[in-house]
Amino acid sequence: MDFFQSQETLTTIEWILRAVVAFFFLVIVAKVMGQRAISQLRLLDFVIALVIGNIIAHPLSDEGLGLKGSVVTTTVLVSLYLCGIFLILKWPWFRKLITPPPINLVKDGEIIYKGLKKARISIDVLLEELREEKVEDVKKVALAIWEADGKISVFLDPKYNPITPANYQLVTEPFDLPKLIIKDGKLESKQLKQINKDEEWIVSNLKMQYQTEIKNVLLATIDKKENLKVFLYK
Repeated sequence: MDFFQSQETLTTIEWILRAVVAFFFLVIVAKVMGQRAISQLRLLDFVIALVIGNIIAHPLSDEGLGLKGSVVTTTVLVSLYLCGIFLILKWPWFRKLITPPPINLVKDGEIIYKGLKKARISIDVLLEELREEKVEDVKKVALAIWEADGKISVFLDPKYNPITPANYQLVTEPFDLPKLIIKDGKLESKQLKQINKDEEWIVSNLKMQYQTEIKNVLLATIDKKENLKVFLYK
């Protein structure tokens, strides 16, 4: 375990071992921190990600620094992070202290300049975000809000919203997520059991409808009406 401590020099194997330990340690840290820290970087998430990355990076490039200190420090920081998340969920006043409130950027088709200044974004950034939401005209926006995670939530004026069956009070079928039954040329047995089908049924339908075999299928799905959709390797 000498590679774990600070050394004047490290062999190639010791550098590799140090990198492997750091990698798996960070995977465990990410797992403990949860999906929230990975999917969206709010203030607390950003601070912890920045600090941990800096702490772990140095021992991987400097043999004079031991990995043990970085592991201990990171463990303490993750513990503090989890305590912070608990406090955010438990006490609203702490949540307001850490997570800034949303800021209105556009309201009823009018740009709110004070909101832009408060969020510290330019007109160009606002227009870029609107374009990403497929909005070409600010006048069509009923409300645009700068969220705490740095994203902009955009709500169109009702008269510019796409027409849906609900507008005409039409009855639609319930949502149905097709089952994935073949992936990368391999059969998904668990999914087949859920729809009460077997391999023989799949083989027969592939041969009849697509004149192919399971090994030639990149992806195949089936819905509750037993509609089989197949994508072949090309």
